[in-house]
Amino acid sequence: MTNSNSFSYKDAGVDVTAGYKAVELMSKSVMRTKIPGVLSSLGGFGGAFEIPEGYKHPVLISGTDGVGTKLKIAFALDKHDTIGIDCVAMCVNDVLACGAKPLFFLDYIATGKNYPEKIASIVSGVAEGCVQSGCALIGGETAEMPGFYPEDEYDLAGFTVGIVEREKILNPNNINAGDVIIALPSSGLHSNGFSLVRKLLEPSDELLTPTRIYVKDVLPVLDYVKSIAHITGGGFFENIPRALPENLTAKINLSALKILPVFEKVQRAGNLSQHEMFNTFNMGVGMILISSPDDANKILNSISDAYIIGEVIKGEREVTLC
Repeated sequence: MTNSNSFSYKDAGVDVTAGYKAVELMSKSVMRTKIPGVLSSLGGFGGAFEIPEGYKHPVLISGTDGVGTKLKIAFALDKHDTIGIDCVAMCVNDVLACGAKPLFFLDYIATGKNYPEKIASIVSGVAEGCVQSGCALIGGETAEMPGFYPEDEYDLAGFTVGIVEREKILNPNNINAGDVIIALPSSGLHSNGFSLVRKLLEPSDELLTPTRIYVKDVLPVLDYVKSIAHITGGGFFENIPRALPENLTAKINLSALKILPVFEKVQRAGNLSQHEMFNTFNMGVGMILISSPDDANKILNSISDAYIIGEVIKGEREVTLC
């Protein structure tokens, strides 16, 4: 690798050898995520993954996302080993909402200056997120971009591909009035609303709590689930209707909700209305599952902290809080 060193490029702000060092440091984290199907190794030009056997009509479901301004909390606390979990979670929870099992993940880190230990710390979080979701980290990219990002800052984004049998793709049109809405608790703010939160609260470890990954909880009960909503930016009012057909309403029982203390702190600090809170944050519910009343207990018995928060009724495709 010594022959690839460029002093002119380094003088311009890009240290190629730091990139090699970062890859070396992150390799152990990447190896933690290796699962059957991985055909490539770290450092190639592309990541190869073999489609698993046993599918009759496999459909690949893809998802991509970033972490948003939650990164500013990581910068302020100089803590970078959990933010990668958020990146994975935002992607794999989305493909799970289609009924798909995540297969592999790729990340993209752009930074003003490549500090190998910091990059390795970020990737350790990405790897942990992959382990939690049972998928493989098969590649990624680190871009050193001096003059575009401040030296101590970076952006982080990711991309995942999942798989599902075509006839098992979740379809909201299978929902009926009387079906049950089941909540899966969030771990906190997850990765949404931080442009507002940062104006109201000082940086803290509580704000950096990683997004919960629901894959291993939900995969075993997918046969009992009609539709899923991943509660991200836009809160209840934007995300839950995406899991409904046009002629049905999600009726949410406010007294049933287990709202976490961090949301109460945010609401008090900003003097925010109930509508603003439910239109921005997950309010302690990171994912909702919709099932028939007959199948609801099967889900509740399988996922220990799942609980019922409402039902589907006739009406416009919207959310009603009552």
